[in-house]
Amino acid sequence: MFLIKVRCTFSCALRLYRPDLTDEQNRAIYGVCSNPSGHGHNYDLEVAVAGDIDPENGMVADFYAIQKLVDEHIHDKVDHRNLNFDVPFMRGLVPTAENMAVKFWEILEPLVPGGRLFYISIAEKNNNIVTYFGPKPAAQYLQETSAAALTAALNS
Repeated sequence: MFLIKVRCTFSCALRLYRPDLTDEQNRAIYGVCSNPSGHGHNYDLEVAVAGDIDPENGMVADFYAIQKLVDEHIHDKVDHRNLNFDVPFMRGLVPTAENMAVKFWEILEPLVPGGRLFYISIAEKNNNIVTYFGPKPAAQYLQETSAAALTAALNS
């Protein structure tokens, strides 16, 4: 099995807060990230697709096709936007890196050509990193893939 990874960076504004809480309560939970005027981050996004080499084309997945999906469906929607107001798929969510990763997964997973979406990683400031392996744990996927490969090998 291989992992194919594509990366991009984006900048956005956001405010971490829950509207049902007071400013003081939000500050206690989210600290300076709950500033009523918002704040901004530069993020590094990495998307990994897992799979085996397709004997027809020699690739797990086309890097350029995956990069195009990430650019069109994620980067172009969030870059230089306010996540609280300008990004429809983030409305109603606290725009944490964790919530971004889940939404990005929901958008990309059904679109990935070849392979399977394996993880989405979002880094803020190069030292705060969230990695999401999707609703189905990666270990379970690896186990199923290995079992399927073994079964196929035994039946050939």
